[in-house]
Amino acid sequence: MNPSSPWYLLVSPPADAARNMALDHALLATAAERGRPVLRFYSWTEPAASFGYFQSHAALAALTPLRPLVRRPTGGGLVPHLADWTYSVTAPPGSDWYALRATASYERVHDWVRQAFLRLGVAAELAPCCRPEAPGQCFVGYEKSDVLWHDRKIAGAAQRRTKDGLLIQGSVQPPPLPLARAAWEAAMGAVGADGAGIAWTDFPADAAFLARADALETACYRQSAYHQRR
Repeated sequence: MNPSSPWYLLVSPPADAARNMALDHALLATAAERGRPVLRFYSWTEPAASFGYFQSHAALAALTPLRPLVRRPTGGGLVPHLADWTYSVTAPPGSDWYALRATASYERVHDWVRQAFLRLGVAAELAPCCRPEAPGQCFVGYEKSDVLWHDRKIAGAAQRRTKDGLLIQGSVQPPPLPLARAAWEAAMGAVGADGAGIAWTDFPADAAFLARADALETACYRQSAYHQRR
């Protein structure tokens, strides 16, 4: 039997767009010193949309009426946040996740999501190839290894590797079935424990981490100039 792999689990209370992005950014910025991966689940107190770190604010602002429109710390295109289920995976340098190529980490996280849906009786699958997406919009069309249900994309993700670690931000647009978000989150935890040998521990959100998130929220995610700088 493989030894268990220690991970942290963080279930955040609902928050607005700036706070949600600041917390994920803080998880990435502190990943190396933490030395342990984190799975975070979070939700939104307001309709919003997020777009990739390297994208043009002006170009994407014209594609959605949703506001606020926030720049993510990861790549990717435009993602609406109305009733989606959002999560992030953060891994430190030296972890097996960090060592993967981008295509492999994308497939791995989506296979995790797929298996969680299968536990709930939802016949999800990974896209074997692509269907052209609308420019900048993540849920119009799909890419290889996105999660599909009846040929419809229900989960996508964006990622970014830095010297501090790997951050994957995922959005699940649940299928129109009687599913509870809490059941899916529990299934994600069970898949991690059973399939990957993950030993879960509650994330220690200490004063230093919260101060880091507060600073990023104030300096970046509450500032219009940060989101509109490209």
